[in-house]
Amino acid sequence: MSQIQSNAYIIEIHDRAAGIVTREQRGFRFFSSERLFDSLEGRQFRSAREAERAARAVLSERSRRLS
Repeated sequence: MSQIQSNAYIIEIHDRAAGIVTREQRGFRFFSSERLFDSLEGRQFRSAREAERAARAVLSERSRRLS
């Protein structure tokens, strides 16, 4: 049986849609859905999990700056 993998994933951080990643030949490209995550726009990641970690880091950094 072959395993079907999705070509796009929604990245959600604490119930916020950070963006989506779409599968490309060499990994996944990030598309921001919220201004907070615009710094990741167009960036390529090796995996969807790596993109999620980057989005978490952006949110974490913002929380530290606001504290």
